[in-house]
Amino acid sequence: MPSAPSSNRSRLLFALLYLGEGAPIGFIWWALPTWLRSQGLPIEQITALTAVLVLPWVGKFLWAPLIDRIRDTRRGLRGCIVIAQLTMGATLLPLTWLNLSEQFEIIRNLLILHAFAAATQDVAVDALALRIVPVADRGRLNGGMQAGMLIGRSVFGGGALVLSVSLGWPLLIYCLVGCVWLSTVAVLFMRNVEAIPVESPSPRSRSGFLLILRRRSVWVGLLFAGTAGAAYEAAGVLCGPMLVDRGVPTDTVGWLFGIPVVGATIIGGLLGGVFSDRVGRNRLIGAGIVGFAAMVLLLGGLNSRPAVAPMAFFVVLTGLYFCIGVFTVASYALFMELSRPPLAATQFSGFMSATNGCEAWASWLGGLIVSRFDYGMAFVVMSVLSLAALPLLRWLKPDNEEPDGT
Repeated sequence: MPSAPSSNRSRLLFALLYLGEGAPIGFIWWALPTWLRSQGLPIEQITALTAVLVLPWVGKFLWAPLIDRIRDTRRGLRGCIVIAQLTMGATLLPLTWLNLSEQFEIIRNLLILHAFAAATQDVAVDALALRIVPVADRGRLNGGMQAGMLIGRSVFGGGALVLSVSLGWPLLIYCLVGCVWLSTVAVLFMRNVEAIPVESPSPRSRSGFLLILRRRSVWVGLLFAGTAGAAYEAAGVLCGPMLVDRGVPTDTVGWLFGIPVVGATIIGGLLGGVFSDRVGRNRLIGAGIVGFAAMVLLLGGLNSRPAVAPMAFFVVLTGLYFCIGVFTVASYALFMELSRPPLAATQFSGFMSATNGCEAWASWLGGLIVSRFDYGMAFVVMSVLSLAALPLLRWLKPDNEEPDGT
């Protein structure tokens, strides 16, 4: 049998795949809401769009079992990734000639289709990583993947707002599509990406959903994933429009999301990975929740004072995303520990779907509160909801005593 790709080649491949995944996310979740607000679109319409675009990510666990089933075919996962990424790029290309504010409905439908393709790509990439990367290499692999993701978000999230001034939106979209398709070329030319054999699911374990539903940790994990991040998910969508409403130029907002925010997230993630191994994942997750909730509350307090300089918001947002980095790395590591082979892709996708669901409802509710009250009230409500998830950590742990259907 052909040998598996080297660790360095694997890390490079997955970093490129996550770069291609992170670039559109940064554009859609960071750059687009800020730009639409600068064009005068109502905040509730912007957050409603964001919430709709998250729905395919919420439901991706529904087709994740199909991806688990194709893992044993020669080109199954690779073909799935290629088709998904070609679709991702094709649905973004029309943005080069469509008017984002006047042809909003067409843009929304294209972005929904893009989100379905991107969610499918995400499941297939995670499944491929679980299939071909040895357990001993997964820590460094995750570091490379997150770095690729954050670089993509930085360049095409905050960076897009800065570069659009000189490049214009059409050229920026071409660069975005090129970034997505670059990783597609990498997959096509990577040989033997499914070379490491894995144990096939047993007939009993093919009833994946029944097996998963019998585990208490899964239900607690889904509830936690669907609620804990409410504060930062809402703040992530609302902060750009909030700064625009305060008169901060869009390119300045872009600089913030392009460099300090991404840098703080990377540092928080790296430290979170190290210390979650030392002090325990649940303890660090709890600290992350308290930290980002406090930062979101502080943002609301600053926004209530008209004379506060933009730099104060930048400092608090940097602290917020540092806490987000700590929280996400520790919580994702815990979700991986809760997922069991041979249905790991399905189980982990379920947790990630719940996380995306949190983003959807938190964005929608945050925008609704802003339209009825103000940003400060939205930040208070969402922070309280995140803090309410803290007691779930008491029951959120791998439980080897639970039945596994065998």
